Amino acid sequence: MDIRRRNNVTVTGRADGPVLLLAHGFGCDQNMWRLVLPALAEDYQVVLFDYVGSGRADSSAWDDRRYSSLKGYAEDVLEVCEELDLRDVTFVGHSVSAMVGVLAAGKAPQRFARLVMVAPSPCYIDDDGYRGGFSADDIEELLESLESNYLGWSAAMAPVIMGNEDRPELGEELTASFCATDPDMAGVFARTTFLSDSREDLKTVAVPTLVLECRQDVIAPREVGAYVHASISGSRLVTLEATGHCPQLSAPEATAGAIAGFVGAGR
Repeated sequence: MDIRRRNNVTVTGRADGPVLLLAHGFGCDQNMWRLVLPALAEDYQVVLFDYVGSGRADSSAWDDRRYSSLKGYAEDVLEVCEELDLRDVTFVGHSVSAMVGVLAAGKAPQRFARLVMVAPSPCYIDDDGYRGGFSADDIEELLESLESNYLGWSAAMAPVIMGNEDRPELGEELTASFCATDPDMAGVFARTTFLSDSREDLKTVAVPTLVLECRQDVIAPREVGAYVHASISGSRLVTLEATGHCPQLSAPEATAGAIAGFVGAGR
């Protein structure tokens, strides 16, 4: 299969620059990175893609079994890396993609030099001594609502996830992105996302890692950022003066600056 077509791969920026591989989260696509792209493309070769089931990826490649696990999304990442022969990659993963990056780097460490986790969460469900932000009942109710009326769920939840009530256009954009996703595929990705538990995987990270959290985020509260930071030896935690779960849209300059500062410091 043509991986570039399957995952709608886009390569831009400085051809001889260090490689940034940007990975979107649930309900999104590579367009979510467009506001940070101009700043990053000046100094870096930037590779963007859509997971199968999202954006303009080839939906005929969808496989319920493959994408019912985060490992299936990590396979998408690795196949893009193999197709383009990417090495010394800085993987920038938003939301659930941060954990996808952990899995990909663990399976093919020779390809990855750094990880940047944007609003990450290794587990969304509260546990003894761990606050993920939701109870098990909360998550099950969320998934049942999504599966029974996906468009209605998207219209209600996207503005909450985005935050920034004073900038309704941001919530409207995320709503449109959610609504453009096939409901059945979105349902599988949602269950994979919200029921995953990658806490043990964090201990395997062996590359320099930046954890980017927002000052206020209903999906990944700051306790989660602190947990991820504490679980990855030598990681750096940066709190952006931003609200909501998508700082690449709500605070693009700060987000791009944090990524570039981290990658540049390691060169």
